[in-house]
Amino acid sequence: MMNSELLDNVLAFASILSVFILALVQLIKNNTHLPRNSIPFIGLGIGLLVGAAAYPFTELELTLRLWAGGLAGLSATGLFELAFNNRSGHTMK
Repeated sequence: MMNSELLDNVLAFASILSVFILALVQLIKNNTHLPRNSIPFIGLGIGLLVGAAAYPFTELELTLRLWAGGLAGLSATGLFELAFNNRSGHTMK
């Protein structure tokens, strides 16, 4: 596979995974008492786990699935908000 084709496959796979990761992160946010600034790290961890576990659905190598899962986890939780907004407080009120 060519490099640009590999990158296209990783980004397409990350786009698909982000929907599922977003749902899992929202489930955790709504049912646990966690500091808000830890949510992006939880999303990254979930993304890596889902990416690694998704081997039956893609022919990508493990490292590429981990990249896709990590990208999906960070995008699903809003890395931009972590970097540029004050994320103090907790998930449950």
